[in-house]
Amino acid sequence: METIAIRGARTHNLKNIDLDLPRDRLIVITGLSGSGKSSLAFDTIYAEGQRRYVESLSAYA
Repeated sequence: METIAIRGARTHNLKNIDLDLPRDRLIVITGLSGSGKSSLAFDTIYAEGQRRYVESLSAYA
């Protein structure tokens, strides 16, 4: 898996955004005030990382 795919992100100012982020790279998010940078970084990407982490835990641990 070379990229992290985000499909249909809809949080705050984000309206059905699709993007592919390269893995193992520094990614910079820029834009105007109120354009959805924090929504993308925290509400979408962070939440997906949390979901994947929890999914990776064994139910029997």
